[in-house]
Amino acid sequence: MERKEILLIALIAILLLTTAVQAIQLVALSSNSVVVDGSKSVQVATGAAPAVSAPSSLDNLPSMVGGC
Repeated sequence: MERKEILLIALIAILLLTTAVQAIQLVALSSNSVVVDGSKSVQVATGAAPAVSAPSSLDNLPSMVGGC
């Protein structure tokens, strides 16, 4: 084989290996518990975050920037 073919095969192998590692990490992240110090388990929050209210000073923001 030529040098270019060997290099191409090596690069494809590195990409496949990287993809496999990322897939494993993604599966590990999808679990709901995280091990802390090897002895404790912490529940990970799932779902949407609670709504955050904006400060009252933003109520007149459209008029301050020339909006409707």
